[in-house]
This record gives sequence, C-alpha cells and structure tokens, in this order.
Amino acid sequence: MARKWIRRPMAVCTAGGTAAHHCFELASGVGLVFQPDLGLGRAATLWGAQILVWAGLAARGPRRADPVLAVLAGASLAGVAVHFWLWPWEPGRAGIPALTEAEGLSAWQMPTYNAVLRAWALAAVGSLAFELESGSRRFAIAGGALLPLFVVSARHHFNWLKEQASSNPTWWNRGIALARATELCD
Repeated sequence: MARKWIRRPMAVCTAGGTAAHHCFELASGVGLVFQPDLGLGRAATLWGAQILVWAGLAARGPRRADPVLAVLAGASLAGVAVHFWLWPWEPGRAGIPALTEAEGLSAWQMPTYNAVLRAWALAAVGSLAFELESGSRRFAIAGGALLPLFVVSARHHFNWLKEQASSNPTWWNRGIALARATELCD
C-alpha cells in the first residue's frame, strides 16, 4: 500500500491555525466570527466546512488549488493583523509583537492567545514561501486586502458582544463582563 503524503503541510497548519483561533475565542467566551449575523450554529457550520475543505485542498489538492490556498494564507495574515490593529501590543521576545490585551481575554490567557496568533501567521508565511508555486503567491494580496473588512467585522462583533453581555450575561459570552465589554467598544 502506497503512503499518502500531505502535499502542503504548512497550508494544512494554516487551516489548523484558523481553527485554533476560532476555537480558542469560542472556548474563552468571546464568540465566533460571523456569529452576530449568522448565529452560533450557522457560523460554526460555515467555519467547520470551510476549514475542512481548506485542509483537504492543502493536503491532497492539485497545483491548480494553489491560488485559492494563497488567498486563504493572505486572509490568515490579515486575520492575525486585525488583532494588532485593534488591540494594544508591545514588542515581545526578539521584537515579535505580543498583544497585551485583546477581546476581553484575561491576562493569563494572553500568552496562549499570542502563541496561537504567532503559529497561525508563521504557518501562512511558510506556506506562501515554501509550498505554493511562485505564480500563485500573488493571490495572497487578495486575501490580505480583506483586512479593512475584517476590522469592520471585528468592531461589529464587539458591539454585538456588548449587547449580549448586557442582555444575556450568563450565556456563551461568559468571557466578557458588561463593564469589560463596554471598555472594548469605546
């Protein structure tokens, strides 16, 4: 029986980084991207299906999938960058940026959250640099161009989160107290 190798392991890790980011935020009580508009179930279904298709394309997809994977890598880098756009950060070890606070997470969660963001970005850069054909890399610009939309989406998410913390404080948004949510959106 022939062994099946993963064709683009860094691209698979980029999909995994997206999943890790969303799972960390959801488990921390921040919610899921697109949850304000779709609801938790639909947003989870959307992300679950998209990440599975992404990982499948990365693992076994043909070279003609490289432009799609480049767009997704660029969008991943924009997804990481939006955090540093919206939240305070400082240079960490070796000058690598580290968020000092974000999304209402507690201080003890920040090292793990920073590690998730760093690994996600590193996987995306690695995929673009080492796995995707050079002609496909330019498509990462299209994914990166989503940054302004991600900023608008994140601000919308936190306005919604503030409302949820006020009207339903014991539900999934347990990570955000009303007073903290108010700080996030002001």
